[in-house]
Amino acid sequence: MLYHLLYPLGEHWTVFHVFKYITFRAVFASVTAFLITVIFAPPIIARLKALKIGENVRQKECPNLYDLHKGKQGTPTMGGILILLGVFASVLLWGDLRNVYLLLALGVTLWLGIIGFADDYRKLTRKTSKTRGLKKRTKLLAQVMVGLAIGAFLYCSPKNTTVLEFPFLKTLAVDLGIYYILFVTLVITASSNAVNITDGLDGLAIGCIVMTAVAYTIMTYVTGHVRFAEYLGIYYLPEAAELTVFCAAIAGAGLGFLWYNSFPASIFMGDTGALALGGAIGTVAVFIKKEVLLLLVGGIFVVEAASVLMQIISFRTRGKRIFKIAPLHHHFEMCGWPEPKVTVRFWIVAVILVLLSLATLKLR
Repeated sequence: MLYHLLYPLGEHWTVFHVFKYITFRAVFASVTAFLITVIFAPPIIARLKALKIGENVRQKECPNLYDLHKGKQGTPTMGGILILLGVFASVLLWGDLRNVYLLLALGVTLWLGIIGFADDYRKLTRKTSKTRGLKKRTKLLAQVMVGLAIGAFLYCSPKNTTVLEFPFLKTLAVDLGIYYILFVTLVITASSNAVNITDGLDGLAIGCIVMTAVAYTIMTYVTGHVRFAEYLGIYYLPEAAELTVFCAAIAGAGLGFLWYNSFPASIFMGDTGALALGGAIGTVAVFIKKEVLLLLVGGIFVVEAASVLMQIISFRTRGKRIFKIAPLHHHFEMCGWPEPKVTVRFWIVAVILVLLSLATLKLR
């Protein structure tokens, strides 16, 4: 909005030319998202408490884990609404709303946010029901639908390529052809669910999301900058530059939410935030052709999701569990690590993975 209102004034007052710079708008999008999240958090938390929209810690599923987390009972959830408010308000203010990639990223985020909201709402209204939340197949179908839509758009777009690039391997490239649509669907669906699985400790998921968003803020900028893309020898997509504003807004809103979600958390983001943010990151990754690199950038999410998958396969095939409890962060809790220590150590690993990911832009 500000971009469309103020940038044209640059013809008369040169000071408004600053709105054409992606870096300027990305910085202020991040700051705006942070301030919106921090300012609106207290009234939203108070409202959620008044409506008794709080976390329901289930004892029967894991009694030992209940002993560690029973203090979270009743903590307001569905805080993803707060994050999405910060992201959307900021992007609408600072983004170029004529950019199709930006609009699609917002669309995916909104769609998955609605699915997450519906899931959270059903969980809260059916606390005593055996069917809590949306059915797994319903959520999966909704994720697959939006993934197929984005995959089809990219496959049909003359600006896009179906060739996959691999980190550290400059000459290796695989053309998936029509199967690229299915690959995009897998990336968006998997990233959405992986973040949701990771969201189990105070500050864990949102802290890792912030770091991942910062990494993709840098990657979208260089992908949309002709000189940087040529120098680094990476895929060049000029429209991707506007996604820098989107990623920066996610990072800012994430930091604002972390202010209240850090241990001990005053609010949880729930599926409303986890599904939306995971899908948003996955969507950005496929837009700028850094889909494979997402395995490294979001390594924490990958490991968390893999731990659940490994646990299920091991128990069904051998009748034994690999971990004391899955996902992995709960395993370390059961090993005696305090919750803040688990979270901070996972953050440390996430920072290292982000640095390695950025290194791949040059080391190829």
